[in-house]
Amino acid sequence: MSDFSSIQPNAAIQAAYGKSKVMTSDAAGGERLDPAQAQNFAQMIQNAAADAVGTVREGDATAAAGLTGKAGLQQVVEATMAMESTVKVSVAVRDKLVEAYQEIMRMSL
Repeated sequence: MSDFSSIQPNAAIQAAYGKSKVMTSDAAGGERLDPAQAQNFAQMIQNAAADAVGTVREGDATAAAGLTGKAGLQQVVEATMAMESTVKVSVAVRDKLVEAYQEIMRMSL
């Protein structure tokens, strides 16, 4: 299993953490979230997966541009590190989802 503490925080992770913090603080403060603005779990996972795919595609495009000399070395390294971080987080989330599913399947009714 992946360890979340080994993943270096980046802007996408911090933004996701900030969004989740706002969601929990609103609910914990006694205020009700507007149902039109609230997302269900499946939508959150779908949005996170779409963001991850976008980050990987941007990194791939930057790496290709670096090979042709259209992007600088620093841009290529930053894009590659963002891709690596995104893949690590995606794999860790996938592992946790599979583990949770397996735990649910082991429950007796």
